[in-house]
Amino acid sequence: MLASGEIIRTGGKLMKDVAGYDLTKLLVGSEGTLAIITEATLKLVPPPRAKKTMLAMYRDLYGAARTVSRIIEARIIPATLEFMDNPTIRVVDDFAKLGLPLDMEAILLIEQDGDPEAVERDIALIEEICIAERADRVQVAADREEAERLLTARRSAFTALARLRPTTILEDATVPRSKIADMVLRINEIARKYNVTIATFGHAGDGNLHPTATTDARDHDEVHRVEQAFAEIFEASIELGGTITGEHGVGIVKAPYLEWKVGSAGLDMMKGIKQAFDPHRLLNPGKLFAKETRKRVVLHHE
Repeated sequence: MLASGEIIRTGGKLMKDVAGYDLTKLLVGSEGTLAIITEATLKLVPPPRAKKTMLAMYRDLYGAARTVSRIIEARIIPATLEFMDNPTIRVVDDFAKLGLPLDMEAILLIEQDGDPEAVERDIALIEEICIAERADRVQVAADREEAERLLTARRSAFTALARLRPTTILEDATVPRSKIADMVLRINEIARKYNVTIATFGHAGDGNLHPTATTDARDHDEVHRVEQAFAEIFEASIELGGTITGEHGVGIVKAPYLEWKVGSAGLDMMKGIKQAFDPHRLLNPGKLFAKETRKRVVLHHE
């Protein structure tokens, strides 16, 4: 439903349809600022016939990052390809008591599903890639019970971190898969610079990382330093060929940084679209477009 109250229907069941602009993607990606979705038609996918889960552990961040790139280069698309850095590993193991190796710099949690023969073939090839990229240890779950225990490591990440301090701020920044290690090292540098605690986990398969700060909203000085740290993290992601948000959206918090990613011309174009759909600013007011754009400070790294 448009801001005027008029109902429009976009998309359909056709495999191909390029009649006019792709309004479906535009509206779905608009964060509720262009229309209200009152009905959605979804495609149901049958559950996979087989699943295999594995954990690969690395003393070298770059080995983990190369593994991710090589898996995709081998034309394998895992159902799950998740990443945890050392600070996250330590906190998760303290919380869930999984016996994770605390001296690893990174862990990859990998799951594949589909046809049983294809799953076995893919997992075997992924294991070869992990070993070739010098994984310290590779553990393939023998059954679903063990698989659930391995999956608990990633599922527990946010909960475990949230126990540390009264306030937890989870962000997302996406970089090319080949730049995951560089991004994690940048995040660590920035956290040290501002003397704040930031742990990183996320979806290595698409380069979407979740740097997560633990702080206390009552400590205004520390919260300000966390905000400064995240501003530099967003800038670092752009420098590495990435973006300020891969899945969470812009909302209010990231609105001041949107121009950093899309440029002034891109921002003006988006504002023009908003004006066409919602000239009276009725839908999700204040989202996406900040009153002021944050000034970029170009980062230099040796």
